[in-house]
Amino acid sequence: MKVAVVGATGMVGQVMLSVLQERNFPVTELIPVASERSVGNKISYNNKEYSIISLQDAVNAKPDIALFSAGGETSLEWAPKFAELGTTVVDNSSAWRMDETKKLIVPEINASELTKNDKIIANPNCSTIQLVMALAPLHKKYKMKRVLVSTYQSVSGTGIKAVQQLENEIAGIKGEMAYPYPIGKNALPHCDVFEENGYTKEEMKLAREPQKILNDKTFSVSATAVRIPTAGGHSEAVNVEFEKDFNLADVRQILSETPGVVVQDNTATNIYPMPIYAHNKDEVFVGRIRRDETQPNTLNMWIVADNLRKGAATNTVQIAEYLVKNQLV
Repeated sequence: MKVAVVGATGMVGQVMLSVLQERNFPVTELIPVASERSVGNKISYNNKEYSIISLQDAVNAKPDIALFSAGGETSLEWAPKFAELGTTVVDNSSAWRMDETKKLIVPEINASELTKNDKIIANPNCSTIQLVMALAPLHKKYKMKRVLVSTYQSVSGTGIKAVQQLENEIAGIKGEMAYPYPIGKNALPHCDVFEENGYTKEEMKLAREPQKILNDKTFSVSATAVRIPTAGGHSEAVNVEFEKDFNLADVRQILSETPGVVVQDNTATNIYPMPIYAHNKDEVFVGRIRRDETQPNTLNMWIVADNLRKGAATNTVQIAEYLVKNQLV
């Protein structure tokens, strides 16, 4: 496989390279791509050194697969250029997610929808991925009506500038601000830009993307997304109302048997998911599983995952693995 990684010097791009290596993805030729200012810089992959090249040079190289993590504008402009030449693009930005002509894929849930004709495939939002990983098997059994989710999102979801802001604040250094306010010792109810309806773009992604992934608009999602001063890992408090009643033991069993999900739920011994323990792991961790005692058929859960891995890079690579395994590239 001739594989281009677009955005190879960014936070997600670097994790993509690590995940490709860890999972022994069949890379016969790596094509690392970044912005013009990074062209010529060196990166290391699998004990070899590679030079960063430009997007145009990468298109000319005609890779089999291009893994994109370079922002929406770059994806909108360049993904079609790769696709026209037969390259399959897996895009990690929000550019194509709600495009009706593009598939939005979490491999454990809906990879079977993919065909050879899908040349631009969208990777969902990080907080959406961990949410649907837990919700999909429960929806199958009990049918969701309404989901309320509050997120507690790491600064790494914003990017390197935000991580630097947090580190500067911890060290007492004045530096460039990624946010309009300090993030250390704080919580910002402000992930991405505000839309006309008063919700942020991040909150609307959580509202819309699960319906598309599960191919079902009979349930609704309402979200509040909050940025907190953790360096990695997103957490979510989730309240789900189902049409059918459930047994908590069955819920735990269904989640335990779901590939990619790990149940950590023993309050007697203080076992519950936390971002500090999800760091560098590919699973989605679910705990604090309990009945909402204020209304029928309603469940509370706490869901945690590494936003740079399953929330971004690992999910992207898993899509590529599925394509290769099923000879769709």
